[in-house]
Amino acid sequence: MALEVETKDCTALSDAEISEMAELVTGENVHFDVGHLSKQRDAWVLVTHVRDGTKLAAYGFCTLERVGGDPTVLMGAGATRRSARRDSALRAMMTDQLRRAVLAFPDEDVLVACQMADAAAFTAFKPLDRVVPRPGYEPNGEDRAWGRRLAKRFDVQGEYKAREFKVYGDGGPSFVLNHTAPRPEKLDSAMIGLFDGFDTANGDALIAFGWASREDLAKLL
Repeated sequence: MALEVETKDCTALSDAEISEMAELVTGENVHFDVGHLSKQRDAWVLVTHVRDGTKLAAYGFCTLERVGGDPTVLMGAGATRRSARRDSALRAMMTDQLRRAVLAFPDEDVLVACQMADAAAFTAFKPLDRVVPRPGYEPNGEDRAWGRRLAKRFDVQGEYKAREFKVYGDGGPSFVLNHTAPRPEKLDSAMIGLFDGFDTANGDALIAFGWASREDLAKLL
Protein backbone atom coordinates (compact mmCIF):
# COMPACT_ATOMS: atom_id res chain seq x y z
CA MET A 1 0.00 0.00 0.00
CA ALA A 2 1.36 3.42 -0.98
CA LEU A 3 2.03 5.99 1.69
CA GLU A 4 -0.19 9.08 1.56
CA VAL A 5 1.34 12.46 2.36
CA GLU A 6 -0.39 15.72 3.19
CA THR A 7 1.12 19.05 4.22
CA LYS A 8 -1.22 21.74 5.49
CA ASP A 9 -1.31 24.91 7.57
CA CYS A 10 -0.92 24.34 11.30
CA THR A 11 -4.07 26.43 11.83
CA ALA A 12 -6.01 23.54 10.23
CA LEU A 13 -4.60 20.98 12.68
CA SER A 14 -7.40 19.64 14.87
CA ASP A 15 -7.23 18.58 18.51
CA ALA A 16 -8.00 15.01 17.41
CA GLU A 17 -5.00 15.05 15.07
CA ILE A 18 -2.81 16.43 17.88
CA SER A 19 -3.89 13.50 20.07
CA GLU A 20 -3.13 11.04 17.26
CA MET A 21 0.34 12.55 16.84
CA ALA A 22 0.99 12.35 20.60
CA GLU A 23 0.19 8.63 20.55
CA LEU A 24 2.58 7.87 17.68
CA VAL A 25 5.60 7.46 19.99
CA THR A 26 5.23 6.78 23.71
CA GLY A 27 7.35 5.31 26.49
CA GLU A 28 10.65 6.72 25.21
CA ASN A 29 13.00 9.43 26.48
CA VAL A 30 12.03 11.54 23.48
CA HIS A 31 8.30 11.89 22.97
CA PHE A 32 5.88 14.77 22.67
CA ASP A 33 2.59 14.89 24.53
CA VAL A 34 -0.54 16.83 23.62
CA GLY A 35 0.65 19.91 25.48
CA HIS A 36 3.99 19.98 23.67
CA LEU A 37 2.38 19.48 20.27
CA SER A 38 -0.27 22.12 20.88
CA LYS A 39 2.52 24.64 21.47
CA GLN A 40 4.26 23.47 18.31
CA ARG A 41 1.04 24.04 16.38
CA ASP A 42 1.19 27.67 17.47
CA ALA A 43 4.92 28.03 16.76
CA TRP A 44 5.12 26.62 13.22
CA VAL A 45 3.46 27.34 9.90
CA LEU A 46 3.09 23.91 8.29
CA VAL A 47 2.64 20.32 9.40
CA THR A 48 3.13 17.17 7.30
CA HIS A 49 1.29 13.91 7.93
CA VAL A 50 2.26 10.60 6.34
CA ARG A 51 -0.32 7.82 6.49
CA ASP A 52 0.07 4.11 5.88
CA GLY A 53 -3.51 3.14 5.17
CA THR A 54 -5.56 4.54 8.04
CA LYS A 55 -2.61 4.75 10.44
CA LEU A 56 -0.44 7.81 10.98
CA ALA A 57 3.11 6.77 10.03
CA ALA A 58 4.98 10.06 10.52
CA TYR A 59 4.49 13.73 11.16
CA GLY A 60 6.65 16.82 11.20
CA PHE A 61 6.22 20.55 11.74
CA CYS A 62 8.10 22.92 9.45
CA THR A 63 8.27 26.39 8.03
CA LEU A 64 9.74 27.87 4.86
CA GLU A 65 11.53 31.14 5.42
CA ARG A 66 14.78 32.96 4.85
CA VAL A 67 17.38 32.62 7.57
CA GLY A 68 20.38 34.90 7.18
CA GLY A 69 19.02 35.75 3.75
CA ASP A 70 19.09 32.14 2.52
CA PRO A 71 15.96 30.08 1.70
CA THR A 72 15.48 27.54 4.46
CA VAL A 73 13.29 24.62 5.44
CA LEU A 74 13.20 24.61 9.23
CA MET A 75 11.94 21.36 10.70
CA GLY A 76 10.41 21.38 14.16
CA ALA A 77 9.16 18.46 16.23
CA GLY A 78 8.63 15.32 14.17
CA ALA A 79 8.37 11.58 14.67
CA THR A 80 7.95 8.28 12.85
CA ARG A 81 5.94 5.26 13.94
CA ARG A 82 8.17 2.38 15.08
CA SER A 83 7.32 0.17 12.12
CA ALA A 84 9.30 -1.54 9.38
CA ARG A 85 8.32 1.29 7.01
CA ARG A 86 9.60 4.13 9.18
CA ASP A 87 12.45 5.03 6.80
CA SER A 88 10.03 5.17 3.88
CA ALA A 89 7.65 7.37 5.88
CA LEU A 90 10.48 9.74 6.77
CA ARG A 91 11.60 9.98 3.14
CA ALA A 92 8.03 10.66 2.02
CA MET A 93 7.68 13.47 4.54
CA MET A 94 11.02 14.98 3.55
CA THR A 95 10.21 14.82 -0.16
CA ASP A 96 6.92 16.65 0.33
CA GLN A 97 8.56 19.41 2.36
CA LEU A 98 11.31 19.80 -0.25
CA ARG A 99 8.71 19.96 -3.02
CA ARG A 100 7.11 22.89 -1.22
CA ALA A 101 10.52 24.49 -0.87
CA VAL A 102 11.18 24.49 -4.61
CA LEU A 103 7.78 26.12 -5.18
CA ALA A 104 8.56 28.80 -2.60
CA PHE A 105 12.18 29.32 -3.65
CA PRO A 106 12.51 28.47 -7.38
CA ASP A 107 16.02 28.40 -8.86
CA GLU A 108 17.75 28.58 -5.46
CA ASP A 109 19.67 26.18 -3.26
CA VAL A 110 17.77 25.59 -0.03
CA LEU A 111 19.12 24.97 3.47
CA VAL A 112 17.36 22.26 5.50
CA ALA A 113 17.83 22.17 9.27
CA CYS A 114 16.50 20.36 12.31
CA GLN A 115 17.44 19.10 15.75
CA MET A 116 18.26 15.42 16.26
CA ALA A 117 18.74 13.04 19.16
CA ASP A 118 19.59 9.86 17.24
CA ALA A 119 21.94 9.11 14.36
CA ALA A 120 19.09 7.48 12.46
CA ALA A 121 17.51 10.91 11.94
CA PHE A 122 20.26 11.63 9.39
CA THR A 123 18.23 9.36 7.09
CA ALA A 124 16.18 12.49 6.35
CA PHE A 125 19.30 14.22 5.06
CA LYS A 126 20.27 11.63 2.43
CA PRO A 127 19.03 13.86 -0.44
CA LEU A 128 21.16 16.77 0.83
CA ASP A 129 24.70 17.98 0.15
CA ARG A 130 27.26 19.56 2.48
CA VAL A 131 25.66 18.13 5.61
CA VAL A 132 27.01 19.56 8.89
CA PRO A 133 28.10 18.01 11.18
CA ARG A 134 29.30 14.79 9.56
CA PRO A 135 32.07 12.29 10.33
CA GLY A 136 35.49 13.17 8.93
CA TYR A 137 34.62 16.79 8.24
CA GLU A 138 36.06 19.74 10.16
CA PRO A 139 33.42 22.51 10.25
CA ASN A 140 34.62 25.97 9.29
CA GLY A 141 33.68 29.36 10.66
CA GLU A 142 30.75 29.73 8.31
CA ASP A 143 29.36 26.35 9.41
CA ARG A 144 29.61 27.35 13.06
CA ALA A 145 27.94 30.67 12.30
CA TRP A 146 25.07 28.76 10.73
CA GLY A 147 24.83 26.57 13.82
CA ARG A 148 24.56 29.60 16.10
CA ARG A 149 22.02 31.22 13.80
CA LEU A 150 19.88 28.09 13.78
CA ALA A 151 20.16 27.60 17.55
CA LYS A 152 18.78 31.09 17.99
CA ARG A 153 16.00 30.48 15.47
CA PHE A 154 15.05 27.19 17.14
CA ASP A 155 15.03 29.04 20.48
CA VAL A 156 16.93 26.17 22.08
CA GLN A 157 16.77 25.77 25.82
CA GLY A 158 19.95 25.08 27.76
CA GLU A 159 23.50 25.71 26.50
CA TYR A 160 24.50 25.57 22.84
CA LYS A 161 28.15 24.76 22.03
CA ALA A 162 28.95 25.95 18.52
CA ARG A 163 32.03 23.76 17.97
CA GLU A 164 30.03 20.63 18.73
CA PHE A 165 26.70 21.75 17.20
CA LYS A 166 25.26 20.37 20.41
CA VAL A 167 22.53 21.62 22.69
CA TYR A 168 23.02 20.67 26.33
CA GLY A 169 19.46 20.61 27.58
CA ASP A 170 18.03 22.03 30.75
CA GLY A 171 15.73 19.11 31.57
CA GLY A 172 12.90 20.13 29.26
CA PRO A 173 12.00 18.55 25.93
CA SER A 174 14.07 19.23 22.85
CA PHE A 175 11.90 19.43 19.75
CA VAL A 176 13.87 17.02 17.60
CA LEU A 177 13.09 14.88 14.59
CA ASN A 178 12.44 11.68 16.52
CA HIS A 179 13.46 8.78 14.30
CA THR A 180 15.12 5.49 15.15
CA ALA A 181 16.57 2.83 12.85
CA PRO A 182 14.68 -0.40 12.13
CA ARG A 183 18.12 -2.10 12.28
CA PRO A 184 20.40 -0.01 14.55
CA GLU A 185 23.33 -2.35 13.92
CA LYS A 186 23.43 -1.07 10.32
CA LEU A 187 24.10 2.53 11.38
CA ASP A 188 27.52 4.04 10.70
CA SER A 189 29.51 3.90 13.95
CA ALA A 190 31.14 7.25 13.15
CA MET A 191 27.72 8.82 12.77
CA ILE A 192 26.64 7.32 16.08
CA GLY A 193 29.76 8.89 17.60
CA LEU A 194 28.34 12.36 16.94
CA PHE A 195 25.86 11.60 19.71
CA ASP A 196 28.33 10.31 22.31
CA GLY A 197 27.43 11.44 25.80
CA PHE A 198 23.92 12.50 24.87
CA ASP A 199 21.31 12.59 27.61
CA THR A 200 18.11 12.69 25.58
CA ALA A 201 15.99 12.70 28.74
CA ASN A 202 17.69 15.99 29.66
CA GLY A 203 16.84 17.54 26.30
CA ASP A 204 20.27 17.18 24.63
CA ALA A 205 20.16 17.57 20.86
CA LEU A 206 22.35 17.98 17.80
CA ILE A 207 21.65 20.83 15.40
CA ALA A 208 22.23 19.56 11.86
CA PHE A 209 21.77 21.09 8.44
CA GLY A 210 22.49 20.48 4.77
CA TRP A 211 21.77 21.91 1.35
CA ALA A 212 19.29 20.84 -1.31
CA SER A 213 20.60 21.95 -4.69
CA ARG A 214 18.37 23.77 -7.14
CA GLU A 215 19.03 21.00 -9.68
CA ASP A 216 17.85 18.26 -7.33
CA LEU A 217 14.87 20.29 -6.20
CA ALA A 218 13.76 20.87 -9.80
CA LYS A 219 13.42 17.09 -10.22
CA LEU A 220 10.61 17.07 -7.63
CA LEU A 221 8.29 19.15 -9.82
